[in-house]
Amino acid sequence: MKALILSGGKGTRLRPITHTGAKQLVPVANKPILWYGIESIVEAGITDIGIIISPETGEEIKQKTGNGEQFGANITYILQSEPLGLAHAVKVAQPFLGEAPFIMYLGDNLIQDNLNPFLDTFKDKHLDSLILLRSVANPTSFGVAKIDENGRVSKLVEKPKDPPSNLALVGVYFFASTIHEAISNIQPSARGELEITDAIQELIDSDKIVESVQLQGWWLDTGKKDDLLEANRIILDTNLTINKGGDIDQKSQVSGRVNIKESSQVINSTIRGPVIIGENCHIENCFIGPYTSVGDGVTLIDADIEHSVLLEKSQVLEIHQRIVDSLIGERTKLEMAPQRPKALRFMVGDDSHIELV
Repeated sequence: MKALILSGGKGTRLRPITHTGAKQLVPVANKPILWYGIESIVEAGITDIGIIISPETGEEIKQKTGNGEQFGANITYILQSEPLGLAHAVKVAQPFLGEAPFIMYLGDNLIQDNLNPFLDTFKDKHLDSLILLRSVANPTSFGVAKIDENGRVSKLVEKPKDPPSNLALVGVYFFASTIHEAISNIQPSARGELEITDAIQELIDSDKIVESVQLQGWWLDTGKKDDLLEANRIILDTNLTINKGGDIDQKSQVSGRVNIKESSQVINSTIRGPVIIGENCHIENCFIGPYTSVGDGVTLIDADIEHSVLLEKSQVLEIHQRIVDSLIGERTKLEMAPQRPKALRFMVGDDSHIELV
């Protein structure tokens, strides 16, 4: 059994953050989104992993993620020169996949459920494909499945105007090698891409066995700012390990579930968890409220912030209004000018310098 993680694409919904970096490397609770998928796959016992990368962000992904040794895996990087669809990514990866069954995992998705029960179902029933589904309030925005009472899939529709159900396809799929022939028999969609939904439908139309399982836990597609902040909130709520390390002076108050790396300094500040603070941070005269992730090397002085994600080496200096619901890119600098605005809300790209006047 192999795994294929899709980590290409241009991340247009997370711009300007993704003008300068891969969306799959944006951190949730100070860990790149991509790494959660790798860890979940390895936990299921699959260690031979291919990662689809794009020309724009592939080198960054390779440098930060490495050869897989830190995860107990062996990672092969596979270049998809153009974003021509999920099924096209599988086609490009066919030399790596060979005839092995595999799990395909979208690198910007997070799911709570353990993969092992799904993998067991896929293997025990000798399925051609097992898809994961989740009920959603807005099925017109997703690929949607029509299933019978036994969970067998009869039809898939991509972003339907009249959905046959409210069951959306989650970005995790299990495939036998028969998917390769199905992909070879489909044509590009109206948007010029080889759609994985069309390939799965080809399996169904060819009388192959395609079944589904509905997720019991949460599923998050982190392609937009608010989705990423929600993912950060949930991970901090469910996975945060308490570690009140660092140099914390006696004037500071740290309460709740908080993780502070030992190399960081906290002076005259209040921190209310869940909060994670990375390495080599300097926090002085601040309030850091719940559901905030502070990346490595961040400087916060006279700042008031909550429900936000600050990436590496960003700075927030002397901004006395509360910052909320914000995603602040690497090496960004926010500082207050003499005249103060009434409200603040940011989505700021890397290498920015913002002065509020």
